[in-house]
Amino acid sequence: MNRTHWVAITAVVLALLFAGYATVSSAWGGEPAAAATPTRESADAGFARDMAVHHQQAVEMSFIVRDRTQDEEVRRLAYDIANTQANQRGMMLGWLDLWGLPKVESGTEPMTWMDMGMHMPEGALMPGMATAADLAKLNTLSGRQAEVFYLQLMIDHHRGGVHMAQGCVERCSVEVERNLAQGMVDAQQSEIDLMTDLLKKRGAAPRA
Repeated sequence: MNRTHWVAITAVVLALLFAGYATVSSAWGGEPAAAATPTRESADAGFARDMAVHHQQAVEMSFIVRDRTQDEEVRRLAYDIANTQANQRGMMLGWLDLWGLPKVESGTEPMTWMDMGMHMPEGALMPGMATAADLAKLNTLSGRQAEVFYLQLMIDHHRGGVHMAQGCVERCSVEVERNLAQGMVDAQQSEIDLMTDLLKKRGAAPRA
């Protein structure tokens, strides 16, 4: 079994474990039922809202590259990322429902729940997110060019995601959410290493 499969399996297993824990805890009155108290301004709610948006873009980029290349290694990675992050996104949106909080906070800028501490390119909503111009460019590429640009975008995206997830590990009060965030840190750092290797095989490197 190659490294891509191990990374994907680890992420999915973590997501399923945390989902099961959330369900059991809710039924027995523990977390995250006890976390029905997070406020709209809390790190718990802010992370769930912002990371759901962040994950959605990863899913979008992965579906784009899947249709722009025939390389099985990149297509498999893209599928794994899309599947894992779609599942995690559903969990975070479910917690917001459980807490009775909105999925979109009108009038509130993203990332107000933590200090940024990370440069964002102009036009990006959150750390590591691709701009509209980036997505438009990805849609014009094919073959090796699409693979390289996708891997570069996704490395940036994962770096931003790790930054955000680490912020939740440090700030969130709901244990199951902190655990999921730590799982994101571990899995996405491993995927960054994998994608760096894939870029090297294609004679390219991550963007500075």
